[in-house]
Amino acid sequence: MLEGVFLGFALAMDAFAVALTQGAKFRPTRRVAVAIALIFGTFHAIMPLIGWGIGAIGLSYFAAFAHWIAFGLLTFLGLKMLAASEKEGEAQVLAGSGLIVAAFATSIDVLAAGITLPTLGVVPVLTIAKIGGITFMMSLAGVWIGRLAGDAFGPWAERAGGLILIGLGCKILAEHVGWL
Repeated sequence: MLEGVFLGFALAMDAFAVALTQGAKFRPTRRVAVAIALIFGTFHAIMPLIGWGIGAIGLSYFAAFAHWIAFGLLTFLGLKMLAASEKEGEAQVLAGSGLIVAAFATSIDVLAAGITLPTLGVVPVLTIAKIGGITFMMSLAGVWIGRLAGDAFGPWAERAGGLILIGLGCKILAEHVGWL
């Protein structure tokens, strides 16, 4: 039972980092904060479900390149955030398709984790619900913490978020190619 909770927190950290950055940089309203959290939570619930289906069908070879996709998308998003932090006033809020890309990028590793759900000895549907719910809560908290920290840290919060995303992408790649 606790495995699903721990898995949920571990998999939600990248969404938390993006939400934190959005809160710090753009100070979204409550409605926008909830929308950000819902999108991240939804993607973090759908992607392991897809992964579970892939694993159940036996296409586990997907795991052989999922880390490259996650690395590429997270690094791209992180570099974009770093570049935006240097151009005061030119950064764009993650909305619409940008938010969807961010949610997809941060949930690639969740899809890969979903492939392994049948082997973890957990109830997949319950675990998937925990992952989505924890991601929703952490993303919402991330936006609000970012709003508070933004006044104190300004563009450094966005830089930190960008570096965290790049680091997460590198970590995913390193784990899957055997460097860690």
